[in-house]
Amino acid sequence: MITLAALQTQSLLVLGLSFLLALLVGALLHRSHFCAMGALSDLFVMGDTTRLRQWVLAVAVAVAGFGGMTWLGWLSPLNTVYASTQLNVLSLVLGGTFFGTGMVLASGCVSKSLTRLGAGNLKSLVVLMAMGIAALAAMRGLPAVWRVHYLDPVSLSLNHGAFMGQWVMHWGGWSLNVASGLTALLVSMALLVWVFSDARFRQSGHWLPGLGGGAVVVALWWVSGVLGFVPEHPETLESVYLATASGRMEAISMTAPVAMWWDALMYFSDGSKRVTLGMILVPGLLLGTWLSARSEGSFRWEGFTQTSDLVLHLLGGALMGVGGVMAMGCTFGQGLSGLSTLSWGSMLAVCGIVLGAWLALRWQMRRAEAMA
Repeated sequence: MITLAALQTQSLLVLGLSFLLALLVGALLHRSHFCAMGALSDLFVMGDTTRLRQWVLAVAVAVAGFGGMTWLGWLSPLNTVYASTQLNVLSLVLGGTFFGTGMVLASGCVSKSLTRLGAGNLKSLVVLMAMGIAALAAMRGLPAVWRVHYLDPVSLSLNHGAFMGQWVMHWGGWSLNVASGLTALLVSMALLVWVFSDARFRQSGHWLPGLGGGAVVVALWWVSGVLGFVPEHPETLESVYLATASGRMEAISMTAPVAMWWDALMYFSDGSKRVTLGMILVPGLLLGTWLSARSEGSFRWEGFTQTSDLVLHLLGGALMGVGGVMAMGCTFGQGLSGLSTLSWGSMLAVCGIVLGAWLALRWQMRRAEAMA
């Protein structure tokens, strides 16, 4: 049986490797402008699919990696935070729509705001403050009560399971490992066919950010689900995933971890707070961005020049905070980590995010036309 000292060392290793991966994510986001909101903006406004193909490539890599590890028996989607037999339709769709709207108003999602802050953009600090407060309220405050009583009960029962692989297992009669692996293989291949169907995308280096983003998600699943797994805790004698807030496997998500940092900033001395895998990604991403910006010579302080801009960013941050909690994740939490498991809930949340972004972008275009 593992000792408590060895358990502590293993937890620190999980946090340390997660921090290093976050450094890479920060540099990647800063140098490549890899961004979900930018991808949707390019698509809806200019009809350009380049950044969307980057994002879909990241999804394909993450799906293949997670499915491969499931096939090998290293981990199971049933041990992730996305495993639920109830599909909270209203919370997922409405939350995703709030988040998608908010990220357009705030000029980027949570990860993009962290990236911009690391490069000196103080407008993003305001967004992250508004987002963190709103997310904490949605998790523990009055909005949380409303969410639990009025939104979450509007749900559907997933009789065959929360993941596409479970449905294939039910229909095909295979084991969960085999069904999940085969499903992931087919889905990732279909996505890759679309991604590389554009000759210009194939011949350029645009595919590198998508490949890197997906690989980081896969690496974090391994860190959390393989390296961080303890079959028998020395005190509780139960299996545990080290350094995660939920006690289950986690990959990359930003809404709740940013909110937890604001909570820790105010209440860390009460003794109940601890740094989790999700939380350690936040300073890692910030530092990775800062190092990239400094080495590139692009770091500079920026702030608001118009009150209307401040109002929109505050509103966008608040919508992302509430929406990210309702939808159980952001563009990374649901759009990459969740989709990599082929979770039905993640697919629904991403549909909401796309809808919200489309509505906000249409509003922005009409507003610009009216002011012209």
